[in-house]
Amino acid sequence: MAQLSLIALAIMIISLNVSINAQFHSTPNFAQAGATWYGPPEGAGSEGGACGYGGAVSKPPYYSMISAACSGKPVTVVITDECPGCTSEAVHFDLSGHAFGTMALPGQAQQLRNAGVLQIQYQRVACNWRGTKVTFVVDKGANPYSFETLAEYENGEGEVGFAELKQAGATAWQPMHPRPGSATWVIDSGSPLRAPYSIRLTAPDSKRTIEATNVIPYNWQAGQTYVSNINF
Repeated sequence: MAQLSLIALAIMIISLNVSINAQFHSTPNFAQAGATWYGPPEGAGSEGGACGYGGAVSKPPYYSMISAACSGKPVTVVITDECPGCTSEAVHFDLSGHAFGTMALPGQAQQLRNAGVLQIQYQRVACNWRGTKVTFVVDKGANPYSFETLAEYENGEGEVGFAELKQAGATAWQPMHPRPGSATWVIDSGSPLRAPYSIRLTAPDSKRTIEATNVIPYNWQAGQTYVSNINF
């Protein structure tokens, strides 16, 4: 299973079988896919879920990344989860109700939601969390023997290909592994890990690395969030 993470996509409607006054056409560099929506009509979709992102998906900057637009113009959304049952097309996006509605003409969001499955075009775009640094959310079950964290707000590719941890006083980096079905990274140890921890992230395609030195403090607590001073 591929590592789940935040990936920004630009999407646009290409066909619609309801009476909405808009014209659609094929756009170069965009691929075809299907789209549906779930959750509350104006909600963020994953109310408390989303593979480790929890309730954060309903708050800025994730929620604010869903920008309103008229039909026929791209809308940027962020992928935070898998859709195991979405198998009707080779590529399918199950959008939040809010994201789905932003593709409609003004005042016709609910009419668009009532249309059912849409045929859309999509293109992956770079993540750009303006003014935001990479943030580490420590899992509620983390402890000195098994440390687990989620990295958020990575610019560029928007995902982590590899993560490593360095203990206090150490010179070597220790590899972390992704938790299956989640975007969190884990390191298990037979003895207590010495804090503060530094974390090094590697982007999957460019292989670019960044190091968050001592980002997890000596007195870290499970369930807390720690902000670095770096980003890709």
